Amino acid sequence: MIWLLCISAVIAVLSALATGMLAALLRRRAILDHPNARSSHATPTPRGGGLAVVPITLAAWIAGAGTELPTGLIVILGGACALAALSWIDDLRSLPAALRLAVQAAVVGVGVGALGAHGQIFQGLLPAWLDAAAAALLWLWFLNLFNFMDGIDGIAGVETVCIGAGLAALAALAADGAPPAWFGATLAAAAFGFLVWNWHPARIFLGDVGSVPLGFLLGFLLLALAARGYWAPALILPAYYLADATITLARRAWRREPVWKAHAEHYYQRAVQSGMSHAQVSLAVLAANLVLVGLALTSLSFPLLSLAAAALVVAALLVWMRP
Repeated sequence: MIWLLCISAVIAVLSALATGMLAALLRRRAILDHPNARSSHATPTPRGGGLAVVPITLAAWIAGAGTELPTGLIVILGGACALAALSWIDDLRSLPAALRLAVQAAVVGVGVGALGAHGQIFQGLLPAWLDAAAAALLWLWFLNLFNFMDGIDGIAGVETVCIGAGLAALAALAADGAPPAWFGATLAAAAFGFLVWNWHPARIFLGDVGSVPLGFLLGFLLLALAARGYWAPALILPAYYLADATITLARRAWRREPVWKAHAEHYYQRAVQSGMSHAQVSLAVLAANLVLVGLALTSLSFPLLSLAAAALVVAALLVWMRP
């Protein structure tokens, strides 16, 4: 594991350098996220940090695969590239939501074929076609909720670092079933390099070009973990994001508000609106996620107890955020 830590440190440094240069370039080109009624920032800030994070992550994954890339990995990498390209266009000129969702669904549909190599998500409890359909819906939802939750400085970077590091730690303890540690560790390292520039006050935002493909890649790793029988850690690691996004959108749907439209009603956004700083909220998410990573590891031996404890941790965080 020492060699993986060293390589991850190199990737983090490269990501930080690339993100810094990209921020300067985007500012010169005036590719900025201007504040509006839903924003949590007050000054125009470069948007598009994913243009540094995503290529570095994909290059690391390719390097980790060795001389022969498995077909499944090629599909996942190609899907991430397609989503990054679409999302960059959306960052620049705002594509229709229906078009974005259609392309995302197509990419996820193709990706489910690669996911099938890890086994059935529901462990044979569902027919194969229904298992694949459920996996696609879960993946599509996670991809979008990851994008929804990227709304204040530092939060997406913190979440990516924690989930990636948790996946790497799980791989070290459950080598028979978890995806290789390389994928989670390098993804976390690239996100950490970006976080250096995205911490409050952010000098660059991730943009859809970053949050959408990162959600796609993390969704793949989490579903692959579940397919190998490790459902508990696959639910525990992203538990805060899952809860905040799902509860918020369910409440909007209950009020018959359009769930596909941008808003500022997530728990973390309302915490900032109530007077907390971006750093305070992101640090709270970090603290909760560190506990969740620990619970994901204990779930290898005590799955139900760890899931219950994770639910309490997330509930406490949401109550703390509620104004």
